Amino acid sequence: HVQLVESGGGSVQAGGSLRLSCIVSGWTYRSHCMGWFRQPSGKERVGVASIDHTSTTTYLDSVKGRFTISWDSAKNTLSLEMNNLEPDDTGMYYCAADVGFAYNCAIAIQSPGVVFDNMGRGTQVTVS
Repeated sequence: HVQLVESGGGSVQAGGSLRLSCIVSGWTYRSHCMGWFRQPSGKERVGVASIDHTSTTTYLDSVKGRFTISWDSAKNTLSLEMNNLEPDDTGMYYCAADVGFAYNCAIAIQSPGVVFDNMGRGTQVTVS
């Protein structure tokens, strides 16, 4: 049984930093697509960043150069380092993991309405 639990959200001022973590328990697959989504209040969820089993990463254009996604397989932990935060980064952040998207991860994360097999309950990030 796969379970994802996010932590690290909070309230920061513009220009500040946060590091989100996601413990992925029960994950035994060698191939994967993992990512972070965010959903501002009243808006649709969008893919922010992804990383596949080859460590290839992709980012939403608006976060390139500011956010860094990483996967620690020894700790089964997915992280998102967020620097120089802006008010538009505000939203609920969800981590997600999927095996089926392992070989088209970059496309999957940016596809509107995409549904990953496994997703956490989210952690709130507020930038003022």
